[in-house]
Order: sequence, then C-alpha cells, then structure tokens
Amino acid sequence: MNRYTFRARCAGWVVAWLLVSGAALGQGQKPITLDDWLRAGVFRAGYGQSFAWMANDNYYTTLEAGALKKNPILSKEAVTELVAAGAVKDPATGEAIELGEYVFSPDETQVLFLTESEPIYRHSARHVAYLYNTKTQTTQRIFDGKPVENLYFSPNGARVGFTHGNNLYVQDAATGKVAQLTQDGAAGNIINGSTDWVYEEEFGFPEGYYFSPDGNRVAYYRFDESEVPLFTMNYFAGLYPEPYTFKYPKAGERNSTVQLFVHDLQKGTRVQVQVPADPEQYFPAVRWTPSGDQLAVLRMNRHQNQLEVLLADPTTGATRPLLTESSDTYIELMGNVTERLTNLQFLSDGKHFVYLSESSGNAHLYRYDMSGKLLNAITAGAWDVTSLYGIDEASGTVYYQSAEAGPLERHVYAVGLDGKKKQLLTPGAGTHDAEFSSGYRYFVHTHSSAQTPPVIRLRDASGKEIRTLETNESLQERLKKYSYVAPSFFKVMGPSGDSLNAWMVRPPDFTAQRRYPVLMYVYGGPGSQTVTNSWALGGQAQWAQVLASKGYIVVSVDGRGTGARGVKFKKCTYRQLGKYEVEDQIAAAKYLATLPYVDGARIGIWGWSYGGYMTLNCLMKGAQVFKTGVSVAPVTNWRFYDTIYTERYLRTPQENPEGYDENSPITHVSKLEDNFLLVHGTGDDNVHYQNSLMLVEALVQANKQFEVFFYPNKNHGIYGGNTRYHLYTQLTAFIEANL
Repeated sequence: MNRYTFRARCAGWVVAWLLVSGAALGQGQKPITLDDWLRAGVFRAGYGQSFAWMANDNYYTTLEAGALKKNPILSKEAVTELVAAGAVKDPATGEAIELGEYVFSPDETQVLFLTESEPIYRHSARHVAYLYNTKTQTTQRIFDGKPVENLYFSPNGARVGFTHGNNLYVQDAATGKVAQLTQDGAAGNIINGSTDWVYEEEFGFPEGYYFSPDGNRVAYYRFDESEVPLFTMNYFAGLYPEPYTFKYPKAGERNSTVQLFVHDLQKGTRVQVQVPADPEQYFPAVRWTPSGDQLAVLRMNRHQNQLEVLLADPTTGATRPLLTESSDTYIELMGNVTERLTNLQFLSDGKHFVYLSESSGNAHLYRYDMSGKLLNAITAGAWDVTSLYGIDEASGTVYYQSAEAGPLERHVYAVGLDGKKKQLLTPGAGTHDAEFSSGYRYFVHTHSSAQTPPVIRLRDASGKEIRTLETNESLQERLKKYSYVAPSFFKVMGPSGDSLNAWMVRPPDFTAQRRYPVLMYVYGGPGSQTVTNSWALGGQAQWAQVLASKGYIVVSVDGRGTGARGVKFKKCTYRQLGKYEVEDQIAAAKYLATLPYVDGARIGIWGWSYGGYMTLNCLMKGAQVFKTGVSVAPVTNWRFYDTIYTERYLRTPQENPEGYDENSPITHVSKLEDNFLLVHGTGDDNVHYQNSLMLVEALVQANKQFEVFFYPNKNHGIYGGNTRYHLYTQLTAFIEANL
C-alpha cells in the first residue's frame, strides 16, 4: 500500500490528499456489472458460519447442514452435535422443521427455533416458534403454533415470553401452559409488551418487556396510542387497493402515552412504575439491576435534551432519581452492544454503574457509584467511543470500540474501570469489531479495510489469535478477474474551515490526461458516515464500481453533522438540518470541478433517504454546480417525518418553523435547473410516499420538468424479487443518459 500526501490550492481551499491505493486491485480487466453484483452475487463476502457463544465460553455453536453443533475453543475434543438435522418435528404434524434462527435457554438444555418469519417493520417480525428440549429430545409448539413476536426465555429458563395481538404472554417451558398477562391490547389503541412504530424505528427495539434476573417478575411497557394520528397507505394488488392504516406521529403531533408496569408472576399482581403518564416524554430504555431489587428507567423530555436515570422499587413502583444529564442541543443515545440504546451498564457488585456520555464534547465512558456520584472517567481524549462491548467484572476490565485512531478507523480496546492500563487489542489500519464471549475470555474479531474483505478471527481477551474463522480468500480470488478499484481517501477543506473526509473511486483505466464526469454519493444525516476505511463492496459502493467501469469517477464526502468527530462537528446542524451539510457538498463539488481530470460541467449527485433529501437540496441550492441528480425515497419536508427523529434535531414545527421550511426542497423548487430522477416505493412506512407526491405537486406548479418512478407496494428499502436489479438498471441508464 502506497501512501503519499499532495497539497493543492484552489478556489481558496487547502486540500490534503491521503491516497490509499487508487489502483485497480483486480488483475483482470473484466468490468463489474449489475448482473455480477445483483444476480450472480460474485462479490458477496462471507461472514463465517452462524456463530453464537455458549454460556461456558470454552464453546460456541454453529448451524451447519441443518444441525446445531457445539464447537470447542482450545481443547482437542470433537465437535458435538446438539440438535441433529431433522430432529425438531412439529408435534402436531410430525414433520421436521428447517432449523434457522435459534435462542438457547440460560442453562442451554432448551432451544427456541423461530420459523416462518415474517417482517413487520425495521426490527420486528412474527414467527412460528418451537421449543426443543435437548435432554428429552421433545418439541412443543409455542402458543399452539400461532404467529408470535418478541420471544425470550426467562433467566431461570422456566418460561418463554412473547407478544401476540398487542398483549403479553408467558408459556411454561415444562408444561406448555400459557398465561396471558395483559388483556386490553387492541390494534391502534393499546400495546402491551411491544413498542409502537416510532419507538421501534428511532430507539431501535421492538420488544417491550423484561424478565427480572430471578425470572419471577416482568417489567413491561404499555402504549396508549389512541390519540396518535393515523397514517394510511394503499397496497395495490387486487381489483381495489387494500388500505393499511397505522399510528404514525409526525413532527409536532401527538405521541403515545406510555406507562410502565411490573407483573409478579408468582403472585399474579402488578404495580405501576410511578412516572407521569405524559406524551411529552420518552422512555428509551428499561433495565433491571443485576440483583433484581431495582428497575432502572431512562426518561427523556420530548426535546431529548434532558435525560434522567430513575430507579424504581418493583414492589411499590416508587422511583428515585439516580442521574440527570442536560444538553443545549440533544443527548445522543449511544450503543451498548448487548442492550442496544442503553447509555449505562450496572455492575453486579450493586455499588457502581458505567455511563456513556458526550458531555465532555466527545463520547466517553464514566464510572459512578449508586448514589449518582461520579468516581472517574474511564476514557478521555479528543475522540469518540463508538460502542461499549461489556465489562469483565472479575478483572475490572472494560471492552469498547472507538475512533481514537481517526474518524475513518475503528479499533477495539480494553481498559480498567479506573481508566488505567488501556490496551489496543486490534492493531492494523481499517475497521475492527468484536463479539465477546459471556465470560470475556475470547472474542470474535471482524476486520476489514477499503482494500481487504472481512477477515474473521477468534482471539483471546489479550488479542492473541486462536484461529481464523473466515478469510474470504475465494472473494479475493474472484476479484482478481475484475477491474475492481479500491477507494482513495482524501480531505477537502470545507467553507467553514473544517477538513472534510472523502473517498474517490476512479475508472480502472484512469489517466490524468482525460476529463471524467463525477457522481457524488451522499447520505449526510446526523452522526452518520459514508467515509470509513472498511470493506464496502456492496450496496451503493458496489454501484460505484459499476459506474467506474463505465468511465465515471464516484466520490463521497462526509460534511458537517456526520459522526466520529465529536459534538461540535456533529451537532452544528441543530435546528437547521439541510443547511451546513448542503453547503459542504456544494463546496466539495466546486473543488472537484477544478481538478484537471474532472469535467466540471458533468458533476452529479445522488442519495437515498436522508441522502435523497440532501440530493434535492443540492440540486436546487447548487443548481449551477450539479448537472444531474437522483433522489431515492427522500424526505422533502421534515414536517412529514416522525416525532422522535425529527424533533431531536429540529424541535417541533410549532417552535422552529423556519428550521423546517427554509431548508425544505419544496421551498426551493423554482431554483431547479438540472436533470432529475425521483424514485420512491409506494409502501414506504418510514419515509412516506407522501413526501415525493408533495414535491411532485410543487414541481408541477413551478413548471419544472423531471423524471419520476414509483415502485408499487415497496417499502423504504425498495427490494423484493427483481426490484433491486430493475432499480439499479434504471439508475444506471439515467446517469449514462444525463451525466
């Protein structure tokens, strides 16, 4: 790998190039085509077998050839077959079920197998589930084979919890007897044990119930969404459209009223957690403390700039504050890998907890005692912690991922709870991720870079390699036949004086003596990144290779508002989404136009979702800069999007109407001068088809010509059957015709 630095001055910017091999990696000259990518799967990377750690972390399980197997880490003993192929049979029909997604009971004598899975929204799905006992080799249906959601074992393995019809149930693992814990669930009104649409989408979890550590209590959410406005989409299949109606709170509208309850499974009683029943607040996480004598509740105000950690008594429901954090903008709910959007993790000593916060200006870990007193910072510096993997309390070691080596990189570290003896566990440039065993003695290490497909290794807690699980050598061999070009990383000085990270993919036969058209790819949403040193030969990055083989340069730039660069850079877009991010994309395009090998009259831009919104604003505010654009599933005015996401960054439309309208593409349709293709799925439950229809109406009234294509019944991802192939064929043809 060659590295060199080149500095150029143009249009008042200093631009630093940090090129990381812009040459073709493939030895052959076969161009990369849509058929190779979308139909043949030529460039699909392997991520190892279906790996899952066991409670005894000397072992892990894999699903191979229809059998569930137990694999040793270090010893010479043979692989054990826990569940043979065909062993799990439907007790009603006697037919063997195909093994797929599985969940172990805590003692690992029972396994839940989830079949016939049907997606609902982004994180939720319905399943027909079976409970298999490995000792007796018997199978029972969950809920008599009816589709259920959110299945979990209780920590003692005695029960399986699930939701059905907006109510919460538990099934006795020994007898199969089902107990219905709630009675008032009703579609469009009351949800028990699950979350509503906006919680699932924006807080990232569909499950809304939690067993206590002893398995004898269940804490659960109850959503009253009766006052939330309805949104209706039509599905087009038969003679008449079939309406689908669900509760979707758009910015400034009424949210669900949320209550929290604790149900005692032994006594059959319940208590309500004493927090106000107020739609102007959120509860983004509920967790039991390790002893089970307290329930931790995270509460945020509607502006999401104040967060409280409350401790509730599960016998009375009484609460007391443990920690409060405030911000002038918003509080980011950052990731604990095992518990999703939980900014804190309690220690089993009952005396301490670890909290992840951006209060210093960067995301860092802190240790507190149970009175809420700060004891020490665990991490510190001008860089962000990006994931908390967990805490080995026996050794007092915290395992986390961070961008300490730079926003393009991710590495895995270990550090003491006292903030001392920090150790880098994953040396080498690129993106590193880890999945630790239950006892933190081992971790599965996934590493990739812009030049290297994922390599997956098993390591011990010190970082020492034990074995390689996946090399992706076959993918690297396939690549040799093609003219794959690794992205080159560079920096552009933006109009604010910030140095912006970027990558460029150039044609495999690139020569500085020619002038090439450029297509910019943008996402740009708060905290996001498209520019990282990671393997991305899939999705949008794969399409970049297809276009490069056709003679286009493809570029992506992370402007202001994007992640892993601290609070100041990320949160400068607060209350005015679409202003600074767009200015940075326009400035980058102007810089690219000055390069001797770029045809400045042929610069285009495209994006999906937030990137579609960015594309529209760039085409309109930067009409003299961009020749063409493609916007897929865009937000066209944030008034049309949901409460939690939108108000976090803009507040409500009633409080900040200028922030919604001044940077709405609908406001600027009169400025459009470019070739433009608009694409949307009519079944998009996330960014509604309404966004594009309202833009179309505004463009028509402004007498602007454009192209538009809608995919019937397709959701925000626009896939299914031949859909993706058709979509990218259409996008490619449009770019070739108009750029």
